[in-house]
Order: sequence, then C-alpha cells, then structure tokens
Amino acid sequence: MSLMEWRDEYRIGIAEVDHEHREMIVLINALHEEALQGDSAEAIATALGEINARIGAHFALEEKNIEQLRYPGYAAHKADHEQLLDEIAGILDEVYETGRYETAELSARMAAWFGEHFRTHDVWLHRWLEGRGR
Repeated sequence: MSLMEWRDEYRIGIAEVDHEHREMIVLINALHEEALQGDSAEAIATALGEINARIGAHFALEEKNIEQLRYPGYAAHKADHEQLLDEIAGILDEVYETGRYETAELSARMAAWFGEHFRTHDVWLHRWLEGRGR
C-alpha cells in the first residue's frame, strides 16, 4: 500500500526537478513498506540515510535552479528544505540511539512534510514559473 501518490498538482514545471520529485515519492513509499514489514531499525536507518542523501542532492539541484531564476520565494523554500533535512537527521539519530522506530509516526512525518511542501512551496513556485511563461 502506497503512502503517497504522485499528483499532477505537485509538478513545478522544471522537468528534471519534477522527475526527482516522483523519485522521492517512490523512495518514501519504499521506506513505508519496509517499516510496515517490520524491518530492523538498521534497515530503516539505511533507507532513511539513502533518502536523506538523495533529498539533499535533489534540494541542491532545485535550489540552484530557482536561485538562477531569481525566484522571490527562494529563501523560504530553501528554509523549508533545511527543516526537512534537519528532521530526517533527527529521526536517524533517534533510530541509531534507540534501535527502534515507530512505523506510523515515521510514515506520517514523511508524508506530512512532503505533502505539505508539495502543496505549498512547490505550488507557489509552479504558479510563479507559469506567470513567467515557463
């Protein structure tokens, strides 16, 4: 059972960024499935580490693009990215320190952040890009 589904409303209009957004959803769904199957804390930490690395690289690409476009919401968008990276690092620390994770909480936190980010910051960026004819 998927935790998140790609929706066209998540599209921002930069092909490589949109492609990576779809890949992020696949990774989050894979993590959710691993957690539901009761995978070990070590396996969950490995999956979270992979997500963290891929998301960090994705955010760097996205931020480079929107900074070059002189997007006026750049600072807030970047701050939201940093908040997620901090949150994932915190979750990773918890899993490593305790050797445990809460499946429902882990899934809910990932889905809530990505869903909210897609519905707000990415939608605002998409609208701004459309207004510029992109």
